[in-house]
Amino acid sequence: MNSRAALLALAVGAFGIGTTEFTPMGLLPVIASGVGVSIPTAGMLITAYAVGVMVGAPIMTLLMGRFSRRTALMLLMSIFIVGNLLSALAPNYGLLLLSRLVTSLNHGAFFGIGAVVAASLVPKEKQAAAVATMFMGLTIANIGGVPLATWVGQQLGWRLAFAGTAVLGVVAITALALALPASAPGARPDVRRELKAIVQPQVLLAMATTVLGAGAMFTLYTYVAPVLTELTGASNAFIAMSLALIGIGFTVGNGIGGRLADWSLDGATRILLAALAVLMFVLPLAFMHHATAALGVLLFGAATFAIVPPLQIRVMQAASEAPGLASSINVGAFNLGNAVGAALGGAVISAGLGYAAIPVAGGLLAAAGLLLAWLGRTRAPVAEAC
Repeated sequence: MNSRAALLALAVGAFGIGTTEFTPMGLLPVIASGVGVSIPTAGMLITAYAVGVMVGAPIMTLLMGRFSRRTALMLLMSIFIVGNLLSALAPNYGLLLLSRLVTSLNHGAFFGIGAVVAASLVPKEKQAAAVATMFMGLTIANIGGVPLATWVGQQLGWRLAFAGTAVLGVVAITALALALPASAPGARPDVRRELKAIVQPQVLLAMATTVLGAGAMFTLYTYVAPVLTELTGASNAFIAMSLALIGIGFTVGNGIGGRLADWSLDGATRILLAALAVLMFVLPLAFMHHATAALGVLLFGAATFAIVPPLQIRVMQAASEAPGLASSINVGAFNLGNAVGAALGGAVISAGLGYAAIPVAGGLLAAAGLLLAWLGRTRAPVAEAC
């Protein structure tokens, strides 16, 4: 069995999921016009997806527990295909909203089960890097898949963008079938035992760290366009370039985070959260000039996604009796951090503190995450999680 091919197959699935998650953000005006609603109402499609990820992650993981992991991942990508096809065919806003909920149900469980599979494919000293390889598909989606799908939606219609994304699901299922090793069906999940493992203080502390780390990222990422407009005097072209630089940073940082986590899980978590906090504190100064702003957003993207592999492995390690469920719920925690960060950034603006205070607020969340990471330092080897 070729572990590289298996990790690539997982990355292909992650690429599709990343594309369908972020594409609607660039198509909200087009979608709103297409189904006859306001842009804020269309924005509920993004909220519904995030809620679906958080709610669906534990439920779908437990439901898929009776299948082999390869079968479970293929079934989850089938949900992805159905959800995107329903989005492409939805005749009205209500059914489009429902289709986005359907699509989101695969997200948390795919990444949760996929992380366990990725870690099982390699020696223990390379497990974090393997998880990072899977998440690389998500970061690359922000560089290639999302811009392409957005262009298709703007030029040829948003329905075709969703239909094209569904094709990515077909490619992913084919790759998973060919590359992942066959395995025996799973035993019926012991829900009580797995939930007991999840509510341990160390697990909850690790997930809370994830929420704060993701919250730090989305405090700025949600409002990066108006921040650059106000502080840098950025044009639309500069903002587009900045978003591409953030996507590149995601990809680079993801790889760095995986390697650092394999070196030292605790060390990587603390170093990266500290680096993110310091960076966000100095970003208001960097945003004063175009050149330093470009460098700043690149480093921001790298720092924010570098924390993903160590945070994911920390949760899997802390809940070694239920790593799949814990990993899935942790993906939901990232989405909760999305909501927390967006709300914090909005509160900063509403309070009249100015756009320069937004990255500072994100830095404070990262610093709080650093404190939790220190309190929840690990005490077991990663191998036990898998």
